Amino acid sequence: MSDYEVVLAETYYLRDLVEEITLEDSLDEIAYRASIRLTVTPDCPAIAPGQTLRISGVPYGGKGMKELLNPGVVWECSSSNNGTKHLSVTAYDRTIYLAKSEDERLMQAGQTASQRLKLYAKDWEIKTGTVPDTRIALARSIKRCQSIFSMMLEDLKETADKGGDLYRPRMTPAGLELAKVGGNSTVWELETVEEVSQNRTLEGAVTQVKVLGNQSDDEKLSPVLALVKGETAKYGTLQKVIQDCKIETVAQAQKAAKNALLGMQETFAVTAPDINTIRAGDKVRLNGLDLIVTRATHRLGTPGHMELELAAEAKVRRDFCA
Repeated sequence: MSDYEVVLAETYYLRDLVEEITLEDSLDEIAYRASIRLTVTPDCPAIAPGQTLRISGVPYGGKGMKELLNPGVVWECSSSNNGTKHLSVTAYDRTIYLAKSEDERLMQAGQTASQRLKLYAKDWEIKTGTVPDTRIALARSIKRCQSIFSMMLEDLKETADKGGDLYRPRMTPAGLELAKVGGNSTVWELETVEEVSQNRTLEGAVTQVKVLGNQSDDEKLSPVLALVKGETAKYGTLQKVIQDCKIETVAQAQKAAKNALLGMQETFAVTAPDINTIRAGDKVRLNGLDLIVTRATHRLGTPGHMELELAAEAKVRRDFCA
């Protein structure tokens, strides 16, 4: 593991004790997760949940150390002894606090997802880095008891529903940021792969979308704001109904409906030599196709290996907005 460094509490350098490091990232989760297996020696420092931890490594195709997980926090430790004592450590970046903490909030109309993210981060004493303007004005929202992460997802979903770009929160050494899905400057071509599997299905397909407005009269049906057809002639009618109080105009309804349309769903699973800087939400290229990483598992090493789950951006947007 000479290309990687694990530092505990900004004091103890554990490189010589590290047996394995795995980094896992998913669009379904906010926190980057590290699983580390260590050999416990007499000079091994005491490791306990709550301590800070960072992981650095030489980026694929680059030089010098780059921080891959920082700021991180030790979340769980477990030990085993089969003649040699081993310690398994699970650590997350600090966005884990946003996933594990709940609150109730009243958010005013006209705020953007960017503005709200900064408010959440400030209250949880998490500094922010680059937070682009998401531009879309959001509706007034009473967020009942739920995790801060779920509040952020609601804001980002509403932004996408109303025609905005897709974003995901991501912790970096500079602080909590909003990364545009597929907006990475370096798009890696997956040329050398060990295994590729492809799955195509109509399960979950949507070829027609009806968007309903709010109806306060229990004796009447809800008004139809939009009815948008997709590939009904090719795949048949598979209708989804959307009723969301945050959709206030016909134009917003049509955008939300178009975002929900999706025919045959295609996903890929790739095992390949590791490119250790690829994150969930990044765009990659496979056999000429531009695809979005929905889940990434990096088994660090020299050489390392990675397992990626990939999907087209249209599917990612539809699943995100569902």
